[in-house]
Amino acid sequence: MSAQPVNPNLPPDHVTVFIDGQELAAPKGAMIIHAADKAGIPIPRFCYHEKLPIAANCRMCLVDTEVGGRAAPKPSPACATPVMDGMKVFTRNDKALKAQRNVMEFLLINHPLDCPICDQGGECELQDLSLGYGRSVSRFVERKRVVADEDLGPLVATEMTRCIQCTRCVRFTADIAGTYELGGMQRGENLQIGTYDGKPLTTELSGNVIDVCPVGALTNKVFRFRARPWELTARPSLGYHDALGSNLFHHVRRGEILRSVPRDNEAVNECWLSDRDRYAHEGLYAADRAGVPLLRDGDPAVDDGWREASWEEALAKAAKILRDNAADALGVLVHPATSNEEGALLARIAGALGSGNLDHRIAQADLSDGAIAEAFAMPVAEIEQADAIVIVGSNLRHEVPLLHQRVRKAAKRGARVYIVNPVDFDVAFAVAGKRIAPPSRLADALAGLDIGEAAHAAVIVGAVAESGPHAAAIRKAAAEFATARNARLCRIPQGANALGLARHGVLPASRDAQAMLRDPRSAYVLYGIEPGLDFADQRLALKALGDAQVVAFSQFACASTRRVADVILPIGALPEVDATLTNLEGRDQVASAAGKLPGQARPGWRVLRALAGELALPGFDFVDLDGLRAGIAPVAVDVARGAAVATAGTGLDLVVSQAIYRGDAVVRRAAALQAHPLSTGPRLMLHPADAAAAGLAAGDMAKVGNGIGHATLPVELDDRVATGSAWVEAGHGATAPLAASAKVEVARA
Repeated sequence: MSAQPVNPNLPPDHVTVFIDGQELAAPKGAMIIHAADKAGIPIPRFCYHEKLPIAANCRMCLVDTEVGGRAAPKPSPACATPVMDGMKVFTRNDKALKAQRNVMEFLLINHPLDCPICDQGGECELQDLSLGYGRSVSRFVERKRVVADEDLGPLVATEMTRCIQCTRCVRFTADIAGTYELGGMQRGENLQIGTYDGKPLTTELSGNVIDVCPVGALTNKVFRFRARPWELTARPSLGYHDALGSNLFHHVRRGEILRSVPRDNEAVNECWLSDRDRYAHEGLYAADRAGVPLLRDGDPAVDDGWREASWEEALAKAAKILRDNAADALGVLVHPATSNEEGALLARIAGALGSGNLDHRIAQADLSDGAIAEAFAMPVAEIEQADAIVIVGSNLRHEVPLLHQRVRKAAKRGARVYIVNPVDFDVAFAVAGKRIAPPSRLADALAGLDIGEAAHAAVIVGAVAESGPHAAAIRKAAAEFATARNARLCRIPQGANALGLARHGVLPASRDAQAMLRDPRSAYVLYGIEPGLDFADQRLALKALGDAQVVAFSQFACASTRRVADVILPIGALPEVDATLTNLEGRDQVASAAGKLPGQARPGWRVLRALAGELALPGFDFVDLDGLRAGIAPVAVDVARGAAVATAGTGLDLVVSQAIYRGDAVVRRAAALQAHPLSTGPRLMLHPADAAAAGLAAGDMAKVGNGIGHATLPVELDDRVATGSAWVEAGHGATAPLAASAKVEVARA
């Protein structure tokens, strides 16, 4: 073979390859399947997946190759054979087709003939390829093997007799999730895929094994047997349970969302989806979903005085409350996952009523520096190319699972990852260094961190830092640290659309969220909030709201909303409306309405427009969503600074992280997620030394309090917790009284 390149005009890192007679340029080292896919030449495959390491164990992609005029003695796997200059590849000649058909015959020897009842029917890769490469009659008459199923938990259903051992699921848990929970057991014809220990999957990304499985061995347990794929309509939407804004499709039948699957977007979530975004839709159909306007002016002996009302009556009552309590007497509190359209209208209503008491930062205790959400200083996709990454005050794996996965990719390619946290939270990558310190000393711990030389560094600040009573000091330390080391500062917005709401003026010109609760107003608007669990200080919030008149725009008529509200106006959740959200890197993304609105519920923007009409406010003359969007734009707001949080006192520093499946009202109502092993329930986590000093042992019940709020919680010992600290998870009713505490006293109950 000549040493001269076939095409000397190509770049030096490319070669010429001929696939089915078509001349192509391909990078050196690329596999045949890469070049074929780029050219749109189909090659059958099962084990190959573009995001997973190459395994080359299904052999379905066998092709015939020829180099330098010499044919290869046997077919080559296209996924594991690198291209060579001048190589000729034949994907459809007799030799290749015979090899592919023989492989298909072997794959079907043990595969069960249960396509009519298989939940994968209609979207099964094996079913599709067997149509083109399978025989109509099997030559094997031996009994098919049977493989016992494992219980992988509440999210993933198994039918392992269907497994073709492609190992995609094994490679996903090992290389993408980093949990190494699945593997191959035994050898040869006895090979099985399973967990070995029989325990359920614990990764926060487990649902992705359903997507990568090419057969019906791993399926969606929540969706199973509910519909066939051809009955479903796909609606593009967004994940709204963290600030990443993962792209997804909701699959809908007759207005009901039956499942959610990832929508490819390399810049945001690639082709993956967190379990929280995949299964949260189940919570939309909870029993306490608000489907009709409610007024609290009925018989107190009947349903606590609540009665159903018409939209006209409910809006008139809401308008009267706002009209009678306008200007500084009114506070407007907005959930940070509210859309840009709704947020802009809320800001317009508050301004027209003369109120500067408007805020979406309801879960952040320390706003003394006037901090608002800011876009990441680098695109999410670039984080995996960083040389050094510092994670500050974040349980990143639970807070933004797919951002954690990007950091894992960076670590795998050699990036040094450093962690400064009050708890040594679980991560799925190697850590170059860590500082575990109580929240009150977190800023000092960060300032003293040495990360060496790094040309491309990122500092990621998360919810434990942003939402706690020491947030202002930690934000200041993070900004100084990033500036001194020429690193990019990436503060995770605290809410799915916190950045969009900040840009559209849902911020205080007068009192912030905490100030308008400490100094109660005579009336409040609650928008999309579950008041018993969504605030930084639940005790303070419930007291202020309970003494005022409250108009609640809500997806759920839950007990805590009924406790404080005077009017409940039912609105749609994000999967049910057309909306725009802004993700953590400042990317505006559009969601389309998928599910049917329950009962008489309406899209929030329509209800706000109708309320403004009752109030005769200017600026609401649009008639559709396009007209609304044409009239809104980002605005600059001079944000009022809040009061400093009192952090003095005695006892242990309180560490509060958000429970992974308790972050918002919809997720809390998703039964499958609540049954997941990561849903551990309320508990108090102590370092063994601190527990011993308090006379507590694992399993004891402890009284936890600070003179403001008190809770009784079971004790667990964990040496990952910084000494001098006590760790609880927010999102539970049992821990809600403690959420805004700086220090707590701990004693045996």
